[in-house]
Amino acid sequence: MSMQARHLRLLLILLALAGLLAGCTKGTADVHQWVAQQKARKGVPLPRLPVIKTFETYKYTDQGLRDPFSPAVSQQQKERQANGPHPDLNRPRQPLEAFALDSLQMVGTIGTKGHMVALIRDPNDKIHRVHVNNYMGQNYGRVTDIHADRVDLVELVPNGNGGWRQRKASMALSVDAQ
Repeated sequence: MSMQARHLRLLLILLALAGLLAGCTKGTADVHQWVAQQKARKGVPLPRLPVIKTFETYKYTDQGLRDPFSPAVSQQQKERQANGPHPDLNRPRQPLEAFALDSLQMVGTIGTKGHMVALIRDPNDKIHRVHVNNYMGQNYGRVTDIHADRVDLVELVPNGNGGWRQRKASMALSVDAQ
């Protein structure tokens, strides 16, 4: 395309745009008149505000009483909970108590039937020797017996009434370790 044809095309486009814009400014007097009429109209009156009722204040003085939304605990239940199983919070924590029981893995045993020692791998890939009466898991799990293919534990879990209950658990020898 030649330079003259480009200039001619650009000139035609500019003339068309100018014609369109000229048509937009014609006849806005009726719109201005309508807006003025709408502003001059009086609005609908607003409904009256409702009267606010005043309420009598009440001072709650029963803070020391039993919570009405929790179940009542009788004195017998309290004594039973105190005498039942409970974790020894004064003993030093053992390294495997920092991990959840399902994150630990039994990889083998050492010893004979009467004096078995379990080999437990923690999530950090460290192997620990575990004897009977050692603790592992986050629920105060105490090792009660060690077999060639599993470790038996007794865990203490909350019973929901402020006490504790014993729960048996076991950890089988890992398939990867065999």
